[in-house]
Amino acid sequence: MSKDFLYNEIANGIAGQIRSGVLKPGDRLPSVRILCQEHRVGMNTAKRVFMELEAQSLIDSKPQSGYFVSRQSYQELPLPEVSRPSLVANKHEPDELLSKVYANMGREDLTLFSIAAPSGDLLPLAKLKKEIVHATRVLKEGGTAYEQVQGNINLRRMIAIRSLGWGGQLHENDLITTSGGMHALSLCLMALSKPGDTIAIESPCYPGILQLAVSQGLKVLELPTHPITGIEIDDLKKAIPKIDLCLLIPNFNTPLGSCMPDEHKKEVVALLAKHGIPLIEDDIYGDTYFGQQRPKCCKSFDQDGNVVWCSSISKTLAPGYRVGWIAPGKYKEKILKLKLIHVISSSSIVQEAVANFLKTGKYENHLRQFRRTLENNYQNYVRAIAQYFPEGTKTSRPQGGLALWVEFSRDIDTVKLHDLALKQGISIAPGRMFTLQDQFENCMRLCIGLPWTDELNLKLKQLGKLADTGYVKATTL
Repeated sequence: MSKDFLYNEIANGIAGQIRSGVLKPGDRLPSVRILCQEHRVGMNTAKRVFMELEAQSLIDSKPQSGYFVSRQSYQELPLPEVSRPSLVANKHEPDELLSKVYANMGREDLTLFSIAAPSGDLLPLAKLKKEIVHATRVLKEGGTAYEQVQGNINLRRMIAIRSLGWGGQLHENDLITTSGGMHALSLCLMALSKPGDTIAIESPCYPGILQLAVSQGLKVLELPTHPITGIEIDDLKKAIPKIDLCLLIPNFNTPLGSCMPDEHKKEVVALLAKHGIPLIEDDIYGDTYFGQQRPKCCKSFDQDGNVVWCSSISKTLAPGYRVGWIAPGKYKEKILKLKLIHVISSSSIVQEAVANFLKTGKYENHLRQFRRTLENNYQNYVRAIAQYFPEGTKTSRPQGGLALWVEFSRDIDTVKLHDLALKQGISIAPGRMFTLQDQFENCMRLCIGLPWTDELNLKLKQLGKLADTGYVKATTL
């Protein structure tokens, strides 16, 4: 057997194990010496095997550590198209579809790919319970008294300290706590807009934001959005004369998982400030990054308080605790007054519990494992989609977050797929939920915040088979 044929045979065998999932992202491969012994080949042949696998982006070498299966090795599926919504404000909300999908929330008999929230199996529930008990002991009157309007001082202090990690440099007095992320966004929209104003958002966009904007009488202008880098800056520039405010999820937005480069964030902040247009930044997924470092926020580049930064623990720690916050910038008094009117104060016990969880370092420990799990889940999902879904399927390449965006060929209707999958115990989020326009009918969002199991793999296989049937064909193309 020739050396060329031999090294190809060994390389193809390892590549097959990687693509089939026998070898998983992050797994360490045998050393050059061991490969020589196992296959009875020379050192040069073994090195050539690893060079070939590296050339295929299937493995990575780490100095003095060896070779590892690449965490990027399953990104060969093509990317979804850059969205091209009409740059005309719209308010055509898919009410019936939203009600149908969200009616499944909390159902334990379904595999809920449709709800972008982490499974309780991925959360430190026992540790959180201890913090709740501790909070009732240390708070005045056991936590039954009203909290100050601005919110728990310990929580605000910890959020301010953590902001240093992304260049925020916030002070505890720069923050207002809220009852979750959506409450934060609601207060911001009420403070910064009036009925009839036009708000610019990403497209596709989280349905809750669309519903909130429409409920407050706003016109929604959807911006073309790239699945990797977020909104297209040139299109934002064209929209400037039409808009009164802007709401973006720059870090790992749902459903695309895109992350705006720092230079784009800086440009957007300067552009909006120049024209006196407030920017509401929803950073709810910022802590879920897959890389080595947390990305900066638009707030990092804010010079005059025009960026209102919002976040919460709903996607990382405890969705049901409803703990969120706002760095309101120059709009602090308006937002603080609205909070006083609508809720008076936030829940003392849960805010104190979360503050202590952050202070003791438990949150960072949890996040490290949580991020690894989400990234591994993403790789497992893409591997399953590549294996089971119809030819031509495209997927996003999230760099963090809980969402995976799937784009089928245009002859597949994901509303029909939703109805069919529901009968087999599977709930998905059809793409039409993420827009007020007639687009994304052939797309869907899958939540990657579920524990990866053989059963979950089977559900994706079932979903792929359903998508490949004539029952989900679109009636018009």
